[in-house]
Amino acid sequence: MYRLILFITGGTSASQAAEGNLRALCRSRLAGRHELEIVDVLRDPDRAAVEGVVATPTLMRVLPEPQRRVFGDLSDPCRVMAALELDASPGAGGAEMAGVD
Repeated sequence: MYRLILFITGGTSASQAAEGNLRALCRSRLAGRHELEIVDVLRDPDRAAVEGVVATPTLMRVLPEPQRRVFGDLSDPCRVMAALELDASPGAGGAEMAGVD
């Protein structure tokens, strides 16, 4: 099971794009295998501070450990899957990309 948290800033175009792209990715590649939480840093700035989020949109894979992060509008699902080391199918591996922590 994957636990994902997307940090956004209100209704900005980048935040809307990231949320839409992530929801589509989860539906198509992680159906039934994920929990998704959306955190608006304008409404919950303390949560962003606790998690060390300094830019949005930021997507965190909390579980399984180790924690991974990716930044931006999440428009390339293959790169997002690889950056977060999310298995789309059995035996799938991960890779590094710019903007990943």
